[in-house]
Amino acid sequence: MNARGGETFEAARARAEIEALLAGEVPASGPTTDERQKYTGNWLSSRGEGFVIAELWAGEDLHGVHGREWDAAEEQASGHLDALAAELDARWGGHEEVGMAVAVFRATADEPVPPLYTELRRLDAFGDLRVWGPVRAPDGDADRWVGISANQIDGDTAHFLIAVVTDRPIRELEE
Repeated sequence: MNARGGETFEAARARAEIEALLAGEVPASGPTTDERQKYTGNWLSSRGEGFVIAELWAGEDLHGVHGREWDAAEEQASGHLDALAAELDARWGGHEEVGMAVAVFRATADEPVPPLYTELRRLDAFGDLRVWGPVRAPDGDADRWVGISANQIDGDTAHFLIAVVTDRPIRELEE
């Protein structure tokens, strides 16, 4: 993960990347596949049954970072998420918050979850999603749903933002 580590975050660029995902193909079925950087092997995106997930930004590695510096890194990721959400709210109207607590619980208990949530688990991307939809793909004839979240695998790893584009509604799983 963190193929985008150290890049400067720009909400307008992230919005454009989401719009490109929205205009692209979303597999109707089939296994989940990854796209990785050629030389580093770092994860860039995943495509699976009804979804595409892509990394939009990653912060710096936090190994050995504590206290105020760590808090500042977390605030930076939250600020980037808020800025991007504001861009998307301006484009598509207000978003819905979709909690991931039930998905985390089910995944931990090895209970079945839809493919999107299985992939989010694999990526350790359990941050609550801010979701818009249905929205129309640019020049498309299909409705899609878009979600964004800020995540961190553990206290030493970089915070990262992802985008999710699906051809089906993104809803909080029921207990």
